[in-house]
Amino acid sequence: MNLKKTWDLVLIIFLSITLNFFIFFSPENPLRIVLGLPFVLFFPGYVFINVLFKKENNLENIERFALSFGLSIAIVPLIGLLLNYSPYGIRIIPIMISLTLFIMLFAIIGIYNRNTVNEPWFPKINIEELKNDFEWKTSSKLDKFLTVILIISVIASVMTLGYVISAPKQNEKFTEFYLLGPEGKAYDYPTNVFTNEKNEVIIGLVNHEGKSVNYSIEVWLVNLTYDMNINQTNISNMYLMDEIPVNLDNRPVNIDENWTKQWESNYNFSIGTSGKWQQWYLLFKNTDKEEFETLKSLKPEEKIKFALNGSIQSLKLNINVND
Repeated sequence: MNLKKTWDLVLIIFLSITLNFFIFFSPENPLRIVLGLPFVLFFPGYVFINVLFKKENNLENIERFALSFGLSIAIVPLIGLLLNYSPYGIRIIPIMISLTLFIMLFAIIGIYNRNTVNEPWFPKINIEELKNDFEWKTSSKLDKFLTVILIISVIASVMTLGYVISAPKQNEKFTEFYLLGPEGKAYDYPTNVFTNEKNEVIIGLVNHEGKSVNYSIEVWLVNLTYDMNINQTNISNMYLMDEIPVNLDNRPVNIDENWTKQWESNYNFSIGTSGKWQQWYLLFKNTDKEEFETLKSLKPEEKIKFALNGSIQSLKLNINVND
């Protein structure tokens, strides 16, 4: 292997492996950002271009480097799209492994080409060649304008990505509130039942509020109609089925890990009156004490109306009860 002709591809392989080491064993190291920018924005397109255009006279130097940035911006999302439809998902480990394998594969092919192809391209630092590549003096005004725009775009992309990576992120505060069927799946809910029949659902909560929270879940059985003419909800009958207190510590959001449950409870219920009912699960949380007390003190009908307009976090089951 002629290292003089392949030093750039060997260096890219080495830097990619080094970045993986920092991410997996020293994630707080600032070199993670320094190496991560070219790893995402330059390396994939560069090794790909070297395989597509392996001879010296295929492309000029400036075109190779410009296309390296452009292709990288196209290749990385495509790899992410493929991961999204795979069992691995878009997480840091699958992304790092996929990109590293892509870069190493095309770098190795490029190394092979440079040792077997006649007159292969390899990077040489030559000021005169750079001047010829730019052809600034002989270029038209349009070519000069497009060249400047390209350079500005590349610099802006690098700066934007650097800011996104390095800037502190304000995590959104929220609570996951969900309802599952008796088998723990998001289907097969008891929506067509008989009077006094024992039914079961699973209620779930995950606290991402940034602090420990006291929750109160109210379960209401409601019979309501909606008058389209006057745009009004009319509640003819409702009663409280249950009130469930829950206290949960904060669980930070971590997109690098698989989702796991925090609190789930099997909730059993039966309905003694036939008809078309709605079962509402209203969630109250004491993240704001004044708001918590105000919402809890509302009249039952007002709570449902607040849930309908989104002021109270809620879940709903439409249940048809037969005799």
